Amino acid sequence: MKAFPAIKMIGGALIVLASLNAYAQSSDAAPAAAAPTAKQTKATDRALGRKVRSALSKTKGLSVSNITVRARGGAVTLAGSVPEQPQVDLATQTAQGVAGVTSVKNALTIRPVGQ
Repeated sequence: MKAFPAIKMIGGALIVLASLNAYAQSSDAAPAAAAPTAKQTKATDRALGRKVRSALSKTKGLSVSNITVRARGGAVTLAGSVPEQPQVDLATQTAQGVAGVTSVKNALTIRPVGQ
């Protein structure tokens, strides 16, 4: 029966701690920004990928028919193939210039036309 007062005492301490925690929050504080949902994150990544793809397609001297673009949290990956080495560098520079891109991983390979 000695355990019962100890449990009662611990329970009372928890109520006091919970009360202090509730008191510490002020009513005039700005609400915290909610973290984006997985759906919002995917939509943002898709939109960034489309922006990069659009920029690549508008770049003169760049063949984009075999380039895929993946974006995740601002990091962009370019994959596929281009016919010449200068196009690899051009694609990287173009992707880096798009607003919202934080890094570019270039996984492009060189494959001459017809191969």
